[in-house]
Order: sequence, then C-alpha cells, then structure tokens
Amino acid sequence: MRKPFIRPAAFALLGGTSISPFLAAAPLTLDEQVVTATRSERPVRASLASTTVIDREEIERSQARSVPELLRKVPGVTLSNNGGPGKNTTVFLRGSESDHVLVLIDGIKVGSVSAGITAFQDLPVELIERIEVVRGPRSSLYGSEAIGGVIQIFTRKGGKGGAKPWFSAGYGTHDSYEGSAGVSGGDDQGWYNLGVSSQDSDGINSRRQGSDYYEPDADGYRNLSGTLRAGYRFENGLELDGTLMRTKAHNDYDDIDSSGFLHPAGGHNANADNRQELAGGRARFSPSETWDVTLQAGRSEDKSTSHTDGIFDARFDSQRDSASWLNDLTLAEGHVLTLGYDWQRDSVSGSTAFAKDSRLNKGWFAQYLGEYGRQDWQLSLRRDDNEQFGTHDTGSAAWGYALTDALRFSLSYGTAFKAPSFNELYYPGYGNPDLDAETSESFEAGLSGQYGWGHWSINAYRTHVDDLIAYDSTLGRFGGPNNIGKARVDGLELVLGSRWLGWNWSANASFIDTENRSSDANAGNELPRRAREAFNLDVDRRIGQFGLGATLHAEGSSYDDLANRKQVAGYATVDLRGEYWLTEEWRLQAKVTNLLDADYETALDYNQPGQAVFFTVRYQAL
Repeated sequence: MRKPFIRPAAFALLGGTSISPFLAAAPLTLDEQVVTATRSERPVRASLASTTVIDREEIERSQARSVPELLRKVPGVTLSNNGGPGKNTTVFLRGSESDHVLVLIDGIKVGSVSAGITAFQDLPVELIERIEVVRGPRSSLYGSEAIGGVIQIFTRKGGKGGAKPWFSAGYGTHDSYEGSAGVSGGDDQGWYNLGVSSQDSDGINSRRQGSDYYEPDADGYRNLSGTLRAGYRFENGLELDGTLMRTKAHNDYDDIDSSGFLHPAGGHNANADNRQELAGGRARFSPSETWDVTLQAGRSEDKSTSHTDGIFDARFDSQRDSASWLNDLTLAEGHVLTLGYDWQRDSVSGSTAFAKDSRLNKGWFAQYLGEYGRQDWQLSLRRDDNEQFGTHDTGSAAWGYALTDALRFSLSYGTAFKAPSFNELYYPGYGNPDLDAETSESFEAGLSGQYGWGHWSINAYRTHVDDLIAYDSTLGRFGGPNNIGKARVDGLELVLGSRWLGWNWSANASFIDTENRSSDANAGNELPRRAREAFNLDVDRRIGQFGLGATLHAEGSSYDDLANRKQVAGYATVDLRGEYWLTEEWRLQAKVTNLLDADYETALDYNQPGQAVFFTVRYQAL
C-alpha cells in the first residue's frame, strides 16, 4: 500500500524546487507526485534535490516545438546546437560535460551507447506528458552518467473519462509543417494513450558562411514519432504499466555525419537517418502495508545511418537492456528505507568495428528518507560493478531544516562517476582505450522561501571532477578524448516566481565558473561550451479567451575549445506568443521567436534561426 511521504506544513517549498519555467494562475501544487529525485513517488515538497518540473499544460502554453527549447530555460542548463531545428544538440547541466546527464524515458535509460549522449532534438514534444530535471549528482541512485543530474521524460499517459481524442497542426517560417494526433482515456483501473507526431522543415543553412565545410543550402529536417502507453491496476493492488516509443528522423548537414566527424573534403552534402526505439514495462505491488515493490525492465535502441553525396558513409546501432528491482520499506511515519538492484547491458554494432562491443553493469543501492521535527534528510549509498572499469562506490547525503514556516535551509553532498562511451574508447582514429572513468564530488547549499506573493530560492554549489574526459586535438587525425586531470565548477542559481499585476512571472539566473585544473598548457582555462551567465524571464497572462506571453533568454560568452582561443559571444533573444480559445476544446496559437532577429551561435561556426513565426491549431476533448 503506497503512502505519501509528506513533510510538515513548515516545508512549504524546498530549496531549489520549482514547478516549471512557467507559473500557472493557480497556486503551486507541491503535492504533485515526482519520482526522479528518489526513484519512488514522492510529492514535490518531499524532495531535497533541486528539481524543475515541466508539465503538459506548460508545454502547450509555451508553444515549445522541441525538447531543447523547453530545457534551455531550466536553471543551470546550457545547450549547444549544430545549426538549427533537428540538428545535434548537447546539454550541459551545472557545468558538467554533455554526457554527464542521465536521461530516462518512463523509467528506462536511453541514449547512444557509442556517442554517450541522447538525441534530445528528435524526441517528440507533442507526445510528452511531463519532464523532471533533477540538478546535482545522482550516481548513488542511478550509477554512471548522473554527475550533473538526471532528466526524466514521461510520455502521455491518459486518464479517466473514456476515449478523448486530441490533435494539433501548425505551419511557419522555413516552410515548416507540424502535426500530431492521438487518443487517450481510461477509468478507475486502466489508462492508455496512443499518439503520433510529425515535423517537416526546410531548415536553415547550418554552417556559417566562410567556415570550414560550408555549403550554401538549407539543411532540412523530418521527424515521424509514435508512442503507446497503457496500464492497469488490479483489485489486489497489482499495477502494470508499459511504454512503446519510436522516433525516426532525417537530417541534412553540411559535410558532417551522425557521429559528429567532419569529412576532409569540402563542398559535399551529408545526411543522416536516426532512429530511437524504446520498449519497457513495470509492475508495482505491495506484499504488505509497509512494503512496496517495483519491478521494471526495458530495452532502448539508438540507430543512425549516414550518407555523403548519396553514398553510404557509416552505420551505428546501439542497444541498452536494463532491469531493476526496487523495494520501499516504511519503517515508521516519515521514515522510508529503499533497497534496490539494477542490471544493465550495453552493446554496439554497425559498419565500424570496435575492439569491444558490449559491457555489463550491476548496481546495488540503499536509500533512507527520514524526518524529525523541522528536519528531514536523504541518505544513499551505491556500489556499481562495471565489466570494463571495475567497482565504483558512490554516496550522497542531504539535510533540510525549516527555519520558519516560510523559510528553509538545506545542505547536500554527493559523489558520482561516469564510464567512458564506446566512441571515446574504441572509435578508430579517435578513441583512447587507456581512458579512466571520471569521478566527482559535489557540495550544495540552498535557501528558499514561500510567501503569499510567490516563491524564491537560491542554491550555491561546487563540483570537483577527477579524470575529466575532454577533446584533445593533439591525439590522432581528428583529435580525440583524453583524461585532462581535474576540473572545478562553481555555480549559483537564483529562482523567483510571482503573480503580479495579473501576470504570472517566472525568472531564473545561473552563474557558472569553470576551471581546467590539469597540469598541461590548458591549466586555468575555462571548460568549453559553458556560458558563464544565463538568464530567463517568462511572463504569461490569460484575459478571458485570450492568452499572452513573452520569454527573454540571455547567455554570456563561452569558449568552444579547451585552449580558450575560440570564443562564442553572448546573446539575448525575445519570443512573443499569443493564443485564442474558440471553445474550451479548440484554440489558436501564434508565436514569434527571436523577435529582434539576433545573430548568434551556441557552437562556433553553426548558425541559429533568425526571426520566425509559427501558427498552431489545437484540439483536446474534455
């Protein structure tokens, strides 16, 4: 029997916790259930981690057309994009590397085994129910990769009330078409959602004129995706839930293949067909009043095939099989012990021969959530046994104290590790088989408040990384990865939300100071592609049948290389959006992105879209 783990009323808002980048007109729902920070369902108020939740309502109100567009407004997140919609997009969370972010879809670990990253740009935003972003180390619960944090994406689930169809269709600049349709429903015991989504755009010229491998043409993008999620709760309490997802994308590039390697001869066109597939299932039941069991298993696949001038170039197929066993034991009111086991096998195949093409990882972990008076805590320990890199022990401890009914202080410490990807180890002419696993330790302190006028939080953190893996141009023909030694990241995150003058205001600012602490010529330099400052402001309001909103996003400068010789300038963009409800089921939306037509880059020599307009019509049966 599942019991909510709820703090005393004094814990109205936890350090760093925010519901989303957009404030709803209704009060914050701190009893909303989230799972990523503790691996078990808990209210937002019961999470000691810095967490941001983006739900379906906010996705639609923002009129975001991609997952990266949503993520870039999360505190501590920096994105690097290779030339517009659908192009390779990497996520840097709290100054960590792009492959230091663990990504889950409905509880199943996803991402490319060869490249070590997730193709966020291909994930269908119209088929997503909710996104949870947990900032800070989580290896003590999840194992490898969770140095910077965890991003979990939940597909649309369905609910009570019988079959409810939904659909959207849109058109905009660059001859861009989008459409989605589906049906969801359920009753007190079962639920389901079936949906499809498509995108087609001529795109922009991805490379900047005058740069290497420049080709003067628009680089298009197409995507077709589908998801099916269904579940059933039996009379005896047994709950079954399953997910199927498939995305198929086609991308045109300027002389770059899906693995990110440039061809030595210029003046050619390249394209890649990418596919992500996921199948997973979960069973939850309660053997007793104080014992909840969750069993989950799944397979995720990431496949890509690239061509240059119509001639086959390369194929990569990666596969992750995983299973987990989770036990939540309620020791007393407000005290829960979690014991778990994870099993994961990664494998890679394709046109490139790797010296090793598979590896197994087993992990055992324990977590204790407790509270006493105005205090609460989260303690966790984990041991991973990796077939290639041996045993790694990680742990974390977090403590919170309610200074008053509205003010709360928190402290946390955590260690994490990251096993190198197959490309980093074995890709011919690039990989370095002598790489060591990366390890880290992080400290964080937070203060937050919840008042009648709104909420705020401030979080400061420091992360030390040993054996950080970074690109080294001195290795091989294309350069290669190397353990650069040590690195340090200091960061500060500010979050503020309020309802003022009839408008919902939400703002956050992030400040990151990175330092390469290696013993080579790059010692003292900043780590590449981490903006020093970032600021986000969203304002939204509904007036009768009209909705209005605006977004300001600004980033400071960064470097594109370890040597800090290639600088990417800072920038700011402004977006405007509006919508009109024809009825409660039908609405029309319009959005202008990059209103001031800012000319900027997030990766050196790769263009970003200028001013663009997009129109959407939506229907959701009530």
